[in-house]
Amino acid sequence: MSQIYDRVALIGLGLIASSMFWAMKRGGLVGEVTGYARSAETRDTARRIGLCDRVCDSAAEAVEGADLVVLCVPVGVMGAVAAEIAPMLKPGATVTDVGSVKRHVIEAVSPHLPDNVFFIAGHPLAGTEHSGPESGFAELFDNRWCLLVPVDGTPEEPVERLRHLWEGMGSNVETMDADHHDLVLAVTSHAPHLIAYTMVGVADDLRRVTDSEVIKYSAAGFRDFTRIAASDPTMWRDVFLTNKDATLEILGRFTEELFALQRAIRTGDGDHLHDYFTRTRAIRRSIIEAGQDTDAPNFGRSHQVTK
Repeated sequence: MSQIYDRVALIGLGLIASSMFWAMKRGGLVGEVTGYARSAETRDTARRIGLCDRVCDSAAEAVEGADLVVLCVPVGVMGAVAAEIAPMLKPGATVTDVGSVKRHVIEAVSPHLPDNVFFIAGHPLAGTEHSGPESGFAELFDNRWCLLVPVDGTPEEPVERLRHLWEGMGSNVETMDADHHDLVLAVTSHAPHLIAYTMVGVADDLRRVTDSEVIKYSAAGFRDFTRIAASDPTMWRDVFLTNKDATLEILGRFTEELFALQRAIRTGDGDHLHDYFTRTRAIRRSIIEAGQDTDAPNFGRSHQVTK
């Protein structure tokens, strides 16, 4: 694939930014990639592992002359970062982000950007429970979805250019309205994370089950909750504070469903339970058929054999 951007700036150098760098280099999609992270330790790590062609000591320096600027910082600080880099942005440049919430990010970032810059909010639906510059890998986005949310009035050319970049990094790309995005993600990501955090917290509170028992007897259900609940605390705090309405709506529906299941268990309504579990099992099959997970034993996990 031919080069899509001459220079890309990554602001924030965690899992997503580092994976973007390796994916862009894998596909020969860009010329130079600059990078900046707030922490000097992160910048040093990035330089040591060859993450970015040039690691800068300020966000303003990193974005100078960039055709594409990617904000890879927690959604709670997107606005402040946008204000910091705005004076240095190249006319005609595109600014995008990788945040898990879109309405808040658009409202926080857009006012700071000059009129001659395009803002196309974005969200790659990919990740692991690991974070930091050393956690990235080129294959993270392969056959995963990236949702683009162009601000009203954005011309087609910069949107298509960004779409081609994500496709070149392995993603399937869809454009979506900001509010709809936030509702979809409340269902598929935000509420499930909150439920996982809650379940792990409940196990911690239930002192009649000892810590060693919780760890030793972690069968698939609880173990999978702990994997989700190991995600970055700063990122998830900001997600819930900035996607409040959609998350609360889905949690309200979850609570109603939970009460219905409680009643079925209390009254011995096996038919209700069986029908419900049959329906939810079909959703799992659909996810596998869509290529978004594997039906390999133990959810496709590979185990290292200890010698």
